[in-house]
Amino acid sequence: MLKALLDFFDQRIATDTGDGGSIQRATAALLAEMVRIDREVTTEEQEIAHRAIREKFGLSQADAQALLQLADAEVAQATDYYQFTSLINRDFTQEQKERVIELLWQVAYADAELSAHELHLMRKVAALLHIPDSVYIAAKMRAKEQSSGGG
Repeated sequence: MLKALLDFFDQRIATDTGDGGSIQRATAALLAEMVRIDREVTTEEQEIAHRAIREKFGLSQADAQALLQLADAEVAQATDYYQFTSLINRDFTQEQKERVIELLWQVAYADAELSAHELHLMRKVAALLHIPDSVYIAAKMRAKEQSSGGG
């Protein structure tokens, strides 16, 4: 199944010849991990991750869904997060990395509660992406506000 998803991704989603596909998969993998980390996958979490992928990379709904399926399969086989964060560190600006953190917070707060597993993942990814504490906290507060009725 992973081979079929990779083939689909290479044919339909990875439009550039560089590592654009890898950076998309790395970002989607972190979002997919946030959805599944507390072992309670909610529709809200899935919808926010799906929307984030569509908006971040300008993908169609079908392509975003395929990318998230691929990312979920990859993260399930991963032994650590470095393989994903190293690509993001290499290819994203600081501002883009900060946006990834904000998207992760939005997924974490989608079900209106923050589990210890989600918090641990956020701390780990923020450290691996070299996100300053002030940015980390500001993104957390925006996501929390948004989840509690701000939009």
